[in-house]
Amino acid sequence: MKIKVIVHEAEEGGYWAEVPAIPGCATQGETFEELLQNLYEAVEGCLSVAVEETKAKGKDRVIEIAV
Repeated sequence: MKIKVIVHEAEEGGYWAEVPAIPGCATQGETFEELLQNLYEAVEGCLSVAVEETKAKGKDRVIEIAV
């Protein structure tokens, strides 16, 4: 899976990035390498948040997939 990220240079030094496809998913790093590491953790954390249990109705099924 590929996801687009917008990387910004921070005014105070370092970098910060946001993931437009995942509202509220952003992170920062003092170096570009640190930013990349933090991005992987941020995206994983944003995608693994707990949501209310989904109940299926009738013949519908609820499944989980790995991305």
